[in-house]
Amino acid sequence: MPLTLWLSLAAICAMGAMSPGPSLALVLRHTLGGGRFSGVTAAIFHAFGVGFYALLTVWGLGALIAGYPLLFQLITWCGAAYLAWLGIKALRAGKAGALRPEAIATSRQQAAKEGVLVALGNPKLILFFVALLSQFVTPDMSVLAKAIIVLTAMIIDGGWYVLVALVLSHSRILPWLQQRAHWINRITGVLLITLALRVVAGPLV
Repeated sequence: MPLTLWLSLAAICAMGAMSPGPSLALVLRHTLGGGRFSGVTAAIFHAFGVGFYALLTVWGLGALIAGYPLLFQLITWCGAAYLAWLGIKALRAGKAGALRPEAIATSRQQAAKEGVLVALGNPKLILFFVALLSQFVTPDMSVLAKAIIVLTAMIIDGGWYVLVALVLSHSRILPWLQQRAHWINRITGVLLITLALRVVAGPLV
């Protein structure tokens, strides 16, 4: 995979990981309720769940493109519509949502279990990945290239939420973010809608 194409993939995966939602709320809750290591544990195990969905998506996309191009196009457009819906939801969220979780006492074991379950229990991730990875997967793509895509999605997701856990374990950071939550939501919303339009425009490869 050319470096420029991989950088596009990494940027899109980062945008998806940074979008507010249940995953962010999960990591925040375990960081506030169980400390830094509980938050990091939730982040890492969430990345495993994301990697599983990314693997399923990459395996299926090549065959879908080759055998059912019209169906693939329809699914891609559904994925783009989902991205746009996420963007609109973020624009309308204001200061509410994932930046105001309820802090309860948690353990590392609970953080690991919930990290995987939140990822696997969100079938919308499949649509999200179809919309994202349709820009990069081709029917003749090598196993190595597919592995790079899956690992990129896992590492960026895990890295982002580990960073969130580490940063938010300092008590001064969360109030600062809460005061600026509306700007975070607005920026994320605009980026997600832009990404949806890019998906409709066609693949990068």
